[in-house]
Order: sequence, then C-alpha cells, then structure tokens
Amino acid sequence: MLSFLKKPTSPAGQAAPGLLDRDHSILAFNERVLDWAVRDDVPLLERLRYLCIVSSNLDEFFEVRAEPHLVANMRHDHKGDFTVESFNRLSASLQSLVEKQYALYNDKLMPAFEAQGIKIISHGERNTAQRAWVRQYFEREVRPLLIPVGLDPSHPFPQVANKSLNFVVRLGGKDAFGRENEIAIVKVPRVLPRLIRLPDKVSGNRALFVSISSVIRAHLGELFVGRSVGQFSQFRVTRHSDLAVDEEDVKNLRTALRQGLVHRHYGQAVRLEVSAGCSPYLADFLLEQFELSHQSLFRVPGPVNLVRLTQLIDLADRPDLCFAPYKASHPQITPGQSIFEQLKQRDILIHQPYESFDGVLAFLREAVNDPHVLAIKQTIYRTGADSELMDLLREAVRRGKEVTVVVELKARFDEEANINWAEMLESIGAQVVYGVVGLKTHAKMMLITRREGKTLKRYGHLSTGNYNPRTAKLYTDISHITADTALTTDMEHVFVHLASQSRLPRLSKLWMAPFHLHRNLIARIDALGKAAEKGRSCRIVAKMNALTDDALIASLMRAGKSGVKIDLIVRGACMLPAQVPGHTDNIRVRSIIGRLLEHSRVFYFREEELELVYLSSADWMNRNMVRRVELAWPVTDEQQKRRIVDECLVAYLHDTVDAWELGPDGTYFRIKQDKKAAHGAQAALMARYGRGGRALGGA
Repeated sequence: MLSFLKKPTSPAGQAAPGLLDRDHSILAFNERVLDWAVRDDVPLLERLRYLCIVSSNLDEFFEVRAEPHLVANMRHDHKGDFTVESFNRLSASLQSLVEKQYALYNDKLMPAFEAQGIKIISHGERNTAQRAWVRQYFEREVRPLLIPVGLDPSHPFPQVANKSLNFVVRLGGKDAFGRENEIAIVKVPRVLPRLIRLPDKVSGNRALFVSISSVIRAHLGELFVGRSVGQFSQFRVTRHSDLAVDEEDVKNLRTALRQGLVHRHYGQAVRLEVSAGCSPYLADFLLEQFELSHQSLFRVPGPVNLVRLTQLIDLADRPDLCFAPYKASHPQITPGQSIFEQLKQRDILIHQPYESFDGVLAFLREAVNDPHVLAIKQTIYRTGADSELMDLLREAVRRGKEVTVVVELKARFDEEANINWAEMLESIGAQVVYGVVGLKTHAKMMLITRREGKTLKRYGHLSTGNYNPRTAKLYTDISHITADTALTTDMEHVFVHLASQSRLPRLSKLWMAPFHLHRNLIARIDALGKAAEKGRSCRIVAKMNALTDDALIASLMRAGKSGVKIDLIVRGACMLPAQVPGHTDNIRVRSIIGRLLEHSRVFYFREEELELVYLSSADWMNRNMVRRVELAWPVTDEQQKRRIVDECLVAYLHDTVDAWELGPDGTYFRIKQDKKAAHGAQAALMARYGRGGRALGGA
C-alpha cells in the first residue's frame, strides 16, 4: 500500500482522502512496466528490453528525483524526522523493485536465453579455448585502456563519472615502494563494449557472450604485479544530474548550460551499486568516499548496469525473439496533391505511430521546397542528435526563407543536442531564441507563412509529442495540421510573445500555460460539477502521462463528488486516490502499459449533448501549468473529434490486455482478462492501421 502524505479538505469540510505519494506512484508505474518482462506472451528479447527500460527509468529517478542534500544527511542517522522516515520507506520500496529485477534476470530470463542457445558465460564456465580467446582479447583491447590507481595521499580517490563501471580492489602485500596502501580503483572506459560475442571457432557456433566486467575480473591480478588481490567488487555510482542554472544571473544561457554539461557527470552521489558479494569493508569504504548512507547502497547479484544489456538485443541477431516490425500506414494525405491545398478542405490528423510521422516531414518538406512559402517558425524540445527535420530547416535557410526556431536548451538530457542544433542554425542565419527566462518551452508547434495571391496565409502544426522521428515510431501522439485562421493566428501571437517577450494578446482558441491553461481546465471541471449538481449528465475523460497537480486533483474530486462521471487514463504517476467510498466513487483511474509508450494528451468534457475535445502538450502536473510554456487546443471538426474519442479514449477504456486500474488503497491491479473477448487498444489500432505488422495482444 502506498503512503498517504497530503491531506486536502473536501468541499463539505470533512476530511478527504490523502493524496498518493508521487515517488511511490512513479515506482508503481515501473512495477507495471516490469510486468512486461515477466509475461510469457512477450518475445524473449523484448522482455529483456523492458527489464532494461525499468533500469533506465530508475537511473533517471535517482538522477532527478533524489535530493542530494537529503541523501547526504542520511549519513548522520537523524531520528524522528518525517523526511528521513519518508526517505527510508522509499529506499525500501526501491530495494524491493531492484530485487525483483535481478530475480527475474537470473531465475527467468537467463535460463530462457540459454534454452534458446544464447548465454552470457562467466569465467568459471569457459573452457580452455574460450579462456585463451578472452585473455587475448583482454591483452589486445582492454588492458591498454586500463589505468589502475592505488590510493595514497598523493593518489586520492579518483573522480568517478555518473553511472560508469568501476572496480574497487583490496590488495595484499606491499607496493613497489614498500608501503601497505591496500585500496585500488580501476575505471572501465566507456568506449569498451559491455558485451562481447565469442567467435564461432570457440563458441561452437552458439551465441555465447562475455561481459566486460567478467573479462576484467578474470585478469584483475595481472593489473597489480607483485600484489595479491583479495576482496574486490564492481561498482557504479549514480549522481544528481538535473542541471541547475540561475537564468536570472547569467548573461548567456547557452554558454552557461554548456559549461554545466561538463560537470553533470560529477554531481553529488545519490546511489551506490555494488556486487552482491562485496565485502562490508569495501562497501563502507565506498559509502564513505561518496558520502552516502547505507540506505543508498544497492547490492546486486549481476551486472551493476542492466541498461547496457540492451546490446544483447542486437548482438544476438534473433528477429524471431523480437516483436515483428510494425509498418505504419501513410497518414490520410492524398499523394501527389499539395498538402496546402488539402488543408483548405479539411484539417489533417496523424495518429502516431499507427500512422507515419513522415506526414509531418512531408508538410515541412513541401514548405521548404515551395517558393511561395516565406517564413517557417518552429519550437524544438527534443529532436535527437540526427534529425531530418533539422536538415530541412537548414535547407529552408539556404533557400532564403525566414526561419525562426524556439529552442528549449533545458530539455532534460537533450541539452547538448539542442545546444548543437541552436549553434548550427544560428551560424547559417536562422533566428534562434530560447523562450522565456524561468520557463521551459514544452509546446510543440510549427507555423508556415505562405503568399497566396495578394494575401499571406498561415498553416500550422500542433502536436502532443516531440519532433523526433525515432520516438515518433515508439510513442503514441497526435499531430494536428491545420489552416484554421483563428488557431494559426493564435500560434503567431505565441511565437511573437516567445521571441519578443511582449504582452500576449487575447487568444481565441489556444489555452496557454502559464497564463490560461491551468485556470481554464479548473474552470471547465468546476462548471461541469455545478451542472451535475443540477441533475445534468456530465462526463470527463482525460488521458495524460501524469496527474500530480494539487489544484487539478482537488477540482476533479469536487466534480466527482458533485456527480460528474470521470475516467482518467494516466500512464505514469497519479496522486489522485480513486474509488474511495464516499469521496471519489465517481472517479476511475486506469493505466495502459503496452508495446508502445502512451504519450498523447487528450481531454474530453461533456455536458448533456455538448462535447468538447482538447489536445495538449501538457500533463496535469504543477510544473506544466506554472513553469512551462504549454498549449492545449480544441478539435472542432465533428468527424475528427469522433476519431480522437474512439481511438484515444474509448479504445483504452475497453482495454482488457494492457490495462491496470488504481484501487482505493493506492495499489494497481490488472484488469481481468476474458481471453475469448480480449481487447488490446494498441493491438487493435496497429491491426487497423498497420501494413503487414503482427501486433501483440488481442484485437
């Protein structure tokens, strides 16, 4: 059961159920992801991928959510402090989740791989020929890159990078100068592959692999000539990695962030992972070096970095153990006809990745090649390091078009790529701006200005997701391409506001954070609550990635208590306690965890026959409402509105394959499956739109 931490008050004054703890909710989400690694109906290499995804998520959890000052204070063993107690409960939950990961890895996945002829073999399992090959590999590829550091006053504990692989060794005997310094550190360079496939001549034509940690461990003694290797352990430290830059106090944000990236890998330690057999002496030594408490120590019976095992998926070269490739259908764009001409007849919706992101690229490509297009404006949050979209923007500049790009430099873990893109675009003459000081520009929009006769006509693209062709194949999102004059005029106002920081005019259709979005959502929810009190039939269905904003949660609870029927489809963290008798009986929360990452944000409000549908870039989190530039916009075409409701909401509310429901005690449970009538929303949509791809789950 999850902890109840906050205690809001219900409208009548009686105690309302406490909100669920956000961190525990994030861990509960990862438990649901881990379930895919457990499922026997999931291809074996995909099960490994989900195991690695959970490990990657936990890395980010520590890098971002763990408070360095709190973690450091644990070393002083404070008693009775609520924050310390909360930290200890969270630490226990994390330890439990990690234990489940390694139990699954060792007891289920590795035996299943061995049954398929795929095995990661330890030193003790290698035969003479295999050991000889590994020794040659060590001497040729590994040893030249290793610099063991013996610790003494002139050789202090070395800087250890975030999430890097290292060994700590306790040595016997004396060093070359007759001294008894006994601790040494061996850093493993990141350029070394973490898995190496043995050649057929020594593997017997089987898919046998050795880990780099096993290769080094087998030859540790050879790194310390004249010394005996006693205790040793691999280890990895996770560091706080959320870049903190005081925008009010820097003259050039881009320069400050680039300087910050240099130090990101060496932030304050928040977690230490060691081998399960690491001696208490070495574990205590490392904890002392990194100023961590025992609650931050994770003993793992296997690789200290499961994330790097994703290499096995490619190295194994077994397509039969992976999902069959899904081939997205072409968007509903008439081939051979100008997209601009099609937009004069109707808006275009692209439901990614069931329909290809190529439709968005085609829209931009036509704008770049069209001599009548004068200007292109676009926001950039995440595009990736290699992006056709950015190449198109570069070509637009080369062709003499006015290109304005709002680049969000603080997109977490994409900062370096975005800085590089910003510098490249600036160097060729594009206008690059970085949004508003103190706010992240998370809105996704592109605006094309085209001369048509004696007038200028605008065409716009709004999206719930990023301009990243790679994730557009993995994340569910909605792209909305439109020639709606009111909507594109609003977009123009937003671009001018972001570039000039002038006062934003009144917008006719867009809801924008941090100005209108939050209060408009609350006003809409409250209005439905008042209508329900008068006996009118009211409904809310909202799909998002996270629900953690106190005010929005309170408004939903008020509306539910007033009689509004509310269904929330929340992929990740949700702090609203659903189905609590007498309080949230009318609110149901479900989470869909499938082959694809649910990422679209869709908000549906109904009063009697009046239906409103909004798409958005924003989750219902405080940061999205008050610390980011976000957009929500209405879909007014009745046919498209029905399509969004059917595909993004109704299909998910009837899912009996990938759905979990939140219970009143704060725990999630799988929706009971009737195998004869199983319905998986993602599988159904893949079957509807796919071109020959085999979907997983019932349709």
